[in-house]
Amino acid sequence: MIWLDGKLRDADSARVSVFDHGLTVGDGVFETLKAVAGRPFALTRHLERLARSARGLGLPEPDGDEVRRACAAVLEAHPVAFGRLRVTYTGGPSPLGSDRGEAGPTLVVAVGEAVRRPDTTAVVTVPWTRNERGAVTGLKTTSYAENVVALAQARRQAATEALFGNSTGQLCEGTGSNVFVVLDGELHTPPLASGCLAGVTRALVLEWTGAKETDLPLDVLERAEEVFLTSSLRDVQAVRRIDGRDLPGAPGPVTADAMRTFQERAGADIDP
Repeated sequence: MIWLDGKLRDADSARVSVFDHGLTVGDGVFETLKAVAGRPFALTRHLERLARSARGLGLPEPDGDEVRRACAAVLEAHPVAFGRLRVTYTGGPSPLGSDRGEAGPTLVVAVGEAVRRPDTTAVVTVPWTRNERGAVTGLKTTSYAENVVALAQARRQAATEALFGNSTGQLCEGTGSNVFVVLDGELHTPPLASGCLAGVTRALVLEWTGAKETDLPLDVLERAEEVFLTSSLRDVQAVRRIDGRDLPGAPGPVTADAMRTFQERAGADIDP
């Protein structure tokens, strides 16, 4: 069952206009939440970011109460043990072109089962850059084609994530994750000024581990003692290989501690 514009519908009857601005020009924002035992994790933080992203695109702010009702409804209809809950909010039916129409936004909420990630993974760096000064920098928009291309390259190299630098050569983020590195035993992650998304899991790891936000050159990945990724479905995931460089013993001690801390704190509070 899928929530579409105010009510639950089955997959066969849930239809979005071919003129929806989210489809024609990528004019939309979204959130991906982890669902555990039929409940959304960190829902309040995700709704706050959804609202920030909508404001950044100039969309009307979504009705947070409606989004909560929608999430509850789809999870009641399909109470997955572990799943991906997707909230999509677009500019709605509009004329062909960049101008928005008058019909108002489209809201879609859907859930699907997911597979828990392994403790370690491989990543690659890609030659394309994030623009830390762009109009939609820091917004979680539906314009994800760049990420699709980069992730496909990672898959061709037997990796699950691709990491970007920004236009000044600083480490930025992955296609759908934030990145942390350990240098001299201390934990660091790029600041939001690098152009990275303000990840919900990133924020929790910063709060719960005391990691530092630090400007980091992209080549820090060649010398970091440990590296890990964070995202809603990865939680904290250790990196065992970057491009051709192996990180023996992953997860290392700092990463393992972050993994334990996150698991304990998240397990104690479904909406931290």
